[in-house]
Amino acid sequence: MAEKDTLFKNSIKYNGIFSFEDFYKFCYNWVTDQTGLDVSEDSYTEKIKENGKEIDIEWTCSKKLTDYFKFEMKIKFEIKMLKSIEVMQDSKKIKTNSGEVKATVKGILIKDYDGKFEKSAFTKFMRSIYEKWIIASRVEQFEEKIFGDCDEFLVQSRAWLDLEGKR
Repeated sequence: MAEKDTLFKNSIKYNGIFSFEDFYKFCYNWVTDQTGLDVSEDSYTEKIKENGKEIDIEWTCSKKLTDYFKFEMKIKFEIKMLKSIEVMQDSKKIKTNSGEVKATVKGILIKDYDGKFEKSAFTKFMRSIYEKWIIASRVEQFEEKIFGDCDEFLVQSRAWLDLEGKR
């Protein structure tokens, strides 16, 4: 059985004007282009309420780092009170959205994702020695990369929302 270590969990919140479609595209493109992860949309639910739409989206983004390690980023978007609005920009009316966004990211390092070391008690013991003494520095490198990528995703998403709202 693969061992999953959650290394990062954090979220951002934003309330204001933004284009939902452009934000979705930005997040998808950032994850695929900057981290090289494959994105799988696990769920997308949309509810229409009196005060606007509520949208919940869950992504699982993953990539094999080696034959032993796998990087997984779980992203959950919660959009509340999403409404279509028109704003003036450069003396023109443009259609956009307003609402609340919450993006939560969880970064996970999966070790022995194929279960190669799960065949016997001896191989499990060898796995612990392998991780602790032989590849300890590599494990640390991957942990730092995962933490950095997850944190940078939230920083870039927040910056995009802040800039979009001020245009």
